[in-house]
Amino acid sequence: MIYRFRVILDNDTEDDILRDIEINKKDSLVEFHKSIITSFGFNNNEIASFYLSDNQWNQGEEISLFNFEDQDQNNKLMSDVLIGDVINSQNSKLIYVYDFLNMWTFLVQLVEVAEGIKGIDYPNTIFSKGEIPEKAPEKKFKSEKSEIIDDEDLESYSEDDHDDYY
Repeated sequence: MIYRFRVILDNDTEDDILRDIEINKKDSLVEFHKSIITSFGFNNNEIASFYLSDNQWNQGEEISLFNFEDQDQNNKLMSDVLIGDVINSQNSKLIYVYDFLNMWTFLVQLVEVAEGIKGIDYPNTIFSKGEIPEKAPEKKFKSEKSEIIDDEDLESYSEDDHDDYY
C-alpha cells in the first residue's frame, strides 16, 4: 500500500506552494523527510522534525531526525517510526518543520491510500506547484492570551513583560 500526501508550505500568501508525494506506508519517516526536502529543493544539511497533528493543525508529539544530548532519550526518531504507525483513519495530518533557524513549516495531509504500481519507485513526487521562496515565511505566534505576536514583538520582548503572559 502507498500513501499519497499533499505537502503544503505554510505561508500567508495567495500563492500555493505544494507537492504531492506517494510513499510506501512501510517506509520510515526519515524516508518521507528525504522525499520532502528533495521535492522542495532543500539540501539535506539541516535538522527537521515531524509533529503529530489533529484536524485543526494543532502541534502534538514530536518525532525528530536526531536525538540531542539535552533531549529526553525517549524522544521518537524518524528512523524508528514507520509512516503507517502514525498515519491512519483517525490521524491523517502531520506538521513538518525543516531548518529550525528559518522554520520552514509544512502542513502534511494524507489524501489517498492506494495500491502501489509495479515499476514505480517510491517515494515518488507526482505533482508540484509553486517555487519555494528564498527565505522562509514569517510566522505569527499566539500567546496563551490568544494575542497575535509577530517576530518584531518577540525581538522587543523584555523580562518586565513576562508577567503579562502568565
